[in-house]
Amino acid sequence: MIKLKYLAVCLLAFVASTTGFAQEVTLTSLLREQADFSAVARWPRPYYKEMQVSSYDRKSVLPGQPGWFANDDRSQYIRTETVNGRRELVMMDADGPGAIVRFWLTTFKRNGNIRIYFDGSKEPAITVPAYDLMKSGLNLGAALLQAHSSYEPKEKGGSTLYLPMPYAKHCKITFEDNDPDNQPRYYQVNYRSYVAGTSVKTFSLQQLDQARKLVDDVNGKLLHPDNAVAGKRINANHEIAPGKQVAIDLPKGSAAVRYLAIKLKTSNNEDYEQALRSTILQIKFDGEQTVWCPVGDFAGSGVGAKPLQSWYRTIGKDSSLISRWVMPYRSSARISLLNTGDKPVSVSVQTVTSKWAWDAQSMYFHANWKSEENVVIKQNEENKPIEWDLNAINGKGVFIGDALAVYNHMHKWYGEGDQKLWVDGERFPAEFGTGTEDYYNTSWAPVVLYQTPFANAPRADNPDSFGHNTFTRTRNLDAVPFEKNFRYSLEMIGWENGTADFAATTYWYGFKNAKSKVAEKQSQPTLLPTTKQ
Repeated sequence: MIKLKYLAVCLLAFVASTTGFAQEVTLTSLLREQADFSAVARWPRPYYKEMQVSSYDRKSVLPGQPGWFANDDRSQYIRTETVNGRRELVMMDADGPGAIVRFWLTTFKRNGNIRIYFDGSKEPAITVPAYDLMKSGLNLGAALLQAHSSYEPKEKGGSTLYLPMPYAKHCKITFEDNDPDNQPRYYQVNYRSYVAGTSVKTFSLQQLDQARKLVDDVNGKLLHPDNAVAGKRINANHEIAPGKQVAIDLPKGSAAVRYLAIKLKTSNNEDYEQALRSTILQIKFDGEQTVWCPVGDFAGSGVGAKPLQSWYRTIGKDSSLISRWVMPYRSSARISLLNTGDKPVSVSVQTVTSKWAWDAQSMYFHANWKSEENVVIKQNEENKPIEWDLNAINGKGVFIGDALAVYNHMHKWYGEGDQKLWVDGERFPAEFGTGTEDYYNTSWAPVVLYQTPFANAPRADNPDSFGHNTFTRTRNLDAVPFEKNFRYSLEMIGWENGTADFAATTYWYGFKNAKSKVAEKQSQPTLLPTTKQ
């Protein structure tokens, strides 16, 4: 009997380990995951689907049907409820187990009340006394609660909340709007939907108070990620002639790249921006190439290596391009730099690797680059705009972010279109956005620079968005797992008809045999345009 009980316990432990139910999902477990670089390099356990509710225009029903590019993305709700005599507009209504992982919103004048209800409670766990998360009273640092670059305390602007809020059974978010002026309300809520049976401890303000030290620690780490990484270091310095490349072999055996720094130099300063685009970073893991990307785009800056400070990447004052993406491999890895330009370039490279316990959950890091000049932008649906794919992937993996470098030929805002993230052949996107700038954690057509851990605008040449612009957004708790395929598209809609050049870098992790269509039909660098009025 004792042996049978022992076998039963072992079997339960095995099932828990293989299904991902071994660990309870809590506020503290999610916070620790949020500040763990290596977490995204393994298939998520417990497994979840990443979902989004937003104020997208409800006339968008199916691709190819009228209304698919409809752009009235404001003040759209699931339904209206009456609660204790209040008229509450339902923004989110999701069964658990799950967790809110990103809450973005913006408006003009602020009033009303946002309420977040968990597990069917008739009383909200959180009440925000305005359409403004900055007024939530949660007392979080700038990494977990961010005012947008357009934020004004009394009028226009929005905010983004990154505090994870798990729930065991259900989550509902409502807004009581007392504004007679019909103010525009925009929102996006990203959340995890865990598989049935996942153990989740529902969020409460009491838990938040108990976890204050951890919250402060995570906030500090996100704002100031550590570059002092332990492991085996390799330093290399080379001059690469036009059309030539250099290769660096990393230590053999199961390991992971924890830190990668690249610095370029050119004889003439005016050649530097072109060298950042013409010098290609290639990485092979276990004999398979998964990274092919211009070094400037890989670092998230697009054109020009402008300063950038984010969780996964930094571009320093000395123009060092630093990557903290964790890149595991089973037995071998090779980093190559290829000069596709017509001038020699000097490169210095530093890598830090350390041991990695390769297992069935481990995935390879990918960075794909796509470029297209003179993409046609239309003002509205009547002009028949297109969806421009940043990437399409077949196989199993996790989408983890992108950098979008744009050269705008117009003197008007180009980024009115919504992002759409398609997962595993679903007919409707898992994420349907409300505008390009909204996706990148800001609002109101910004042409200003900003830096946050997971979203940045390192370049904006002109107040009217003419010339070079770069947005980037990376993910961890809001990463997007896919089991069969993934597609990321962006509507090409602007404030007038025109054209722009787009260069998109997408970051993702994948299992062996996962393939990117962008990599299969690889774009090549061209000469950069110069900003002329």
